[in-house]
Amino acid sequence: MAVDDLWYLTKRGPDGERVPSKRHGRGKRWRVRYVDDAGRKREALFAKKPDAERHDATMRADVSRGVYVDQAADRVTVESYGEEWRKGRLHQDSTAERVERALRVHVYPIMGKVPIARVRASNVQSWVKDRSGVLEASTLRVVYSYLVSMFTTAAIDRVIDFNPCQGIQLPEVDRADLWVPTGAQVYALSDAFALFDGRPGRYQAQPVIAAGSGLRQGELWGLELEHIDFLRRKISVVQQLKVTAGRKPFLAPPKTPTSKRTVDLSDVVGEAFSRHIEAFPVTEVEIDDDTDPRRPVRRLAKLVFLDTDGAPINRNSWSHRWPLAVAEAGLPKGTRFDSLRHYYATVLIHGGASVKTVQLALGHTTPTITLNTYVGHWPDAVDTTRSLIDSALLRSTGLRGTR
Repeated sequence: MAVDDLWYLTKRGPDGERVPSKRHGRGKRWRVRYVDDAGRKREALFAKKPDAERHDATMRADVSRGVYVDQAADRVTVESYGEEWRKGRLHQDSTAERVERALRVHVYPIMGKVPIARVRASNVQSWVKDRSGVLEASTLRVVYSYLVSMFTTAAIDRVIDFNPCQGIQLPEVDRADLWVPTGAQVYALSDAFALFDGRPGRYQAQPVIAAGSGLRQGELWGLELEHIDFLRRKISVVQQLKVTAGRKPFLAPPKTPTSKRTVDLSDVVGEAFSRHIEAFPVTEVEIDDDTDPRRPVRRLAKLVFLDTDGAPINRNSWSHRWPLAVAEAGLPKGTRFDSLRHYYATVLIHGGASVKTVQLALGHTTPTITLNTYVGHWPDAVDTTRSLIDSALLRSTGLRGTR
C-alpha cells in the first residue's frame, strides 16, 4: 500500500527539485493504492494528505484483520443488492413470490435508492414504524425477516461492515385464540359446498377429509388414487399441488421434508373418499410434475380432486367458492382451510396424543412449532401429569392424602 502525490513526478530534476506532473493543480492530489483481501488492486483519491494517510492505515488494518469492506459498496443501493440477494436464494416458488413482492412493495419504495452501506439501525427502525401502520404485526415480522436475511448476507459478503438490523423494536403480535370449528361446523361446511353443483357436490368431501386427516390444502389437492391405501388404511403424502403466478397448477414436493409422511385413514375419512370417488370417478389429467426439481416432467396423473371443468383445482376459482361456503355454513368470516387442520390437531391433543405424535401427523418441522401453535390445547395432558405425579410420588413417600 502507498500514498502517492499526483501533482509531482516521483523522479526529481537535475538539481534534485520536484518536477510538477501534468495533473499539477488539478483534481485531488493524494492517491492511496492498496490490494484488497481478494487480491484486487484498489485506489482512492483525497484532497488532503492526512486524510489519505488515515485511509491508508485503515485499509492496511482491515485487510490484515480480515474485516475489509468493499468501498465500492457505497454505490450499491438496497434495491440493487436486494435483487441480487433474492435471486440467489433457494426459495420454493411460492416463497420466492412472497419475498419478491415484500421487497418490491414494502422495502424498495422506502429505502431502495439508499446505498446499502449507509443504512443504519435508525433507518431500519423508522422503516418498521412506517410499515407498522400498513401491515399486521405478524406480517411485518415476516417481511422484516427477509430484510434481516438480506443484510446478514451483505455483511458476510463484506458489502457492509455491520448488520443494521440489530436492536430493532418490533410491534407485538396479538396472539388471538386459535379458532377451531366443531364437528357439526365441519359438516355444515361440507353441506354448503353441495350447493355449487348439486348433491353430492364436487367439493363436499374435502372439509370432512381435511378435518379427519390434517392434510394441508395443497396436499389434499395433490393426492392421486394410488396414495390412498384403503386396505392398509393409510394415506401417503408425497406431493402437493401448487399454483404460482403465470403458471398452471403443477405437482411439487411437500412443504418441508417432514411433510412427506403417512397418515392414518379413519373409517369416516375412508367413507368420504369412497363416496367422492363413486360420484366423481378418477380420470387421468395431464399436469407438470416438478416433484423432482432436477427432472421435471409432464405426465398423466390420477388426481382425486379436480375442478368443475375436470382440470386440477386452481386457487383463483377456489378463492371464490370458499368464502361463499363459509358464509352459507354460518362460520366466522375469515375462516381459512387451515381451521380444518386445527380441528384434526386438537382432536388428537384432547384424545391424549403426545406432542411428537401430533407433530408427525401434521408434518411439522419441529415439536416446537406444534407446541407454539396449539399451546392452549393440552389441558387434559396437564391434568394427567398432575394425577400421575400425585399417585406415584405421594404413595412412595407415604404422604398419600396429604397436601
